[in-house]
Amino acid sequence: MNTMLVTGAAGQLGSAVVARAGELALPVVAAVSSDLDITDERAVERAVGAREPGDVLVNCAAYTAVDAAETDAGRAHAVNALGPGLLARACARAGVRLIHVSTDYVFAGDAHEPYDLDAPTAPRTVYGRTKLDGEIAVHRALPSAHVVRTAWVHSGTGTDFVATMRRLEGTRESVDVVTDQVGSPTYAPDLAAGLVELATTPVDAPILHATNAGVASWFDLARAVFEGIGADPERVHPCTSEQFVRPAPRPAYSVLSPRAWEAAGLTPLRPWREALADALAAG
Repeated sequence: MNTMLVTGAAGQLGSAVVARAGELALPVVAAVSSDLDITDERAVERAVGAREPGDVLVNCAAYTAVDAAETDAGRAHAVNALGPGLLARACARAGVRLIHVSTDYVFAGDAHEPYDLDAPTAPRTVYGRTKLDGEIAVHRALPSAHVVRTAWVHSGTGTDFVATMRRLEGTRESVDVVTDQVGSPTYAPDLAAGLVELATTPVDAPILHATNAGVASWFDLARAVFEGIGADPERVHPCTSEQFVRPAPRPAYSVLSPRAWEAAGLTPLRPWREALADALAAG
C-alpha cells in the first residue's frame, strides 16, 4: 500500500494505529490535532491534497466526551460530523481511500441481539447523533469510504474504564459498577490491527462492525480487571443504571455483529478476556 495518514494520532486508538503500522513497517504519517484540525477546511485540503492517489486516511479524530457533549453540542458536531465530511470531500478529490471510525452509540441500545449493518439507527445522545451525522457526511461525499463502528474501546491506560478500575482497586475497599449495560470490551491495539488490515486489503464494504469477541456487562469487565491483577473480584458490587445516573444515557445493549467484517475476509478480533489480559500485562 501507499502511505497511511492517521488523524487523531495522539488519541487512544490513533496512537495504536500508528504503532501497528510501524510494527508492519508500513509508511505512516501521524497527524495529531495540533498538526491537523479536521474542522479547518483549508488545513484539511492542504493535508489531504499533499497525499498521493491510493494513499489511505484513517480518521481516529473524534469528540468522545459523551457527557460533556450534552452541553457542548456545537463542538461535538464540528469534530464528529463537520470534520469527517471535510475529510471525505478532500479524499474524494485526491483519490485517497478513507476509513472513518464510528460508534455503537448510533443505535438506540435497546436491542436483544447483536446489531447488524441494516439495524435502524436511533441515537439517544448528542454524541451518538453527531457520530451518525458524521457517517452520513462521509458517505455523501465519498460513497466508497469505510465506516467502522466499534464499542467499549480501552487500552488499560489513562482514564479509560479498565485503567480506572485498576486505579480504584488500589484506593477503595469496594466499587459499585452497573450490571444492566452490556457490550463487547474492545482493546485498542486489537482494533488498530483490524483497521490496518482493512487499510491494506481491497474490500468493498461501506459499513463494518469491529469489536473484540464476546459479551460482558461493565460489572463483568470490572470484576475481570480485579481478578486479572490479583485482587478479590467480590470487592466489585453490582448496581443499576438508575443508581448511577449520567448526563447522557448509556446504551443498555451495545453488542455489534461481526458478520460483515468476517464476510469481508478480515481477521476476527479475539475474545475480550484474552485481550484484557494483554492490556493488564502492558499497563
